[in-house]
Amino acid sequence: MADQDRPHGAGATPPTRLPAPLIDRPVPGAAPRRERSHALTAFVSFLVGALVVGAAFGVYALGERRSDGTRAISGDDPVTALDIRKILDKAQPSVVTIQTGHQDSIFGGSGSGVIISDDGLILTNAHVIAGAGGTIEVRFDDGSTGAANLVGADTGQDIALIRADRGGLTPAELGSSANLRVGDDVVAIGNALNLGGDPSVTRGIVSAKDRSITDGRVSLDHLIQTDAAINPGNSGGPLVDAAGRVVGINTAIIEGAQNVGFSIAIDSVKALLPSLESGGGDLTGNTALLGVRSITVDADLDPGLRQQYGVVADAGALIAAVEPESPAEDGGLEVGDVVVELNSDPIGTNEQLTEAVRSHEPGDAVTITVERQGRRRSFDVTLGSN
Repeated sequence: MADQDRPHGAGATPPTRLPAPLIDRPVPGAAPRRERSHALTAFVSFLVGALVVGAAFGVYALGERRSDGTRAISGDDPVTALDIRKILDKAQPSVVTIQTGHQDSIFGGSGSGVIISDDGLILTNAHVIAGAGGTIEVRFDDGSTGAANLVGADTGQDIALIRADRGGLTPAELGSSANLRVGDDVVAIGNALNLGGDPSVTRGIVSAKDRSITDGRVSLDHLIQTDAAINPGNSGGPLVDAAGRVVGINTAIIEGAQNVGFSIAIDSVKALLPSLESGGGDLTGNTALLGVRSITVDADLDPGLRQQYGVVADAGALIAAVEPESPAEDGGLEVGDVVVELNSDPIGTNEQLTEAVRSHEPGDAVTITVERQGRRRSFDVTLGSN
């Protein structure tokens, strides 16, 4: 009813129905409620699916490592950071320091080794013991020391086997380099820089496999490349995987390069062991020995050494150290002598001197001609053995 028709004083009559809508059709662009509900459901489903796929990819990216023991996602074996302490607890008792020559001499050799039997067999590099002059001393993990003898060595593969007169040792577990993958965690252990004390430990990854390197004289193949730091003195020490198993024998670095080191694949070493254990190889306990350490005389020889020892020769092998009670010492050779001939055959490099000596048998008498302070002198020397 209209307000003017209501009795005087009567209130307004409440509405009995909703007012008619101002518009009677959908607003252009507005979705019906049911359509909005369907769109929201589809969007939520998409998010859930994306999360599931992302989680699955994450599990795959972490990787399930079974054979090499690095990382695993299964049962009670959760993914954890590389446990260096656990690796050392297993591997370190099998790592030794190898000293050749005088420990108080800068020319004294040093390196590392890996015990592979409880009765004293130790793996190392051939270049570590090549100039030992019959003197090899081993320092064990407990700090004790003992003498060792060369069993056999393959200089072409840079692998040597020595034996210490010691029983009850802890042999390392030899793994498989074939099971390694690029990116796997590895740890290098050894007597870095001959600093003494506990072995040094560096971690890294496998950067590449089946590498080959050469220094112009020796070529090494089937090498593991790693960015774990390998320093002088680490030679002969183990490269171990995350389970503490030996997968390589550290052997070389690239001078001037950062984070580039090489280890001899343990599978290649295993193939050599039967021959070396029987005294095989090109360097054995019966190889002729002179008992000196020498360096090549050429245009690159340090001018200070030339001046110190009065070197005027353009080629030869400069004697940097003479082993005590060695054939060289007994024959009269001295530090600073430059070997220029052996049995009248010219000697132009350190390597030529080594080859000339090893071409003889222990007990052979040879004539060695040296330049000493600019004057030539000859000495008769009876060669010994390693």
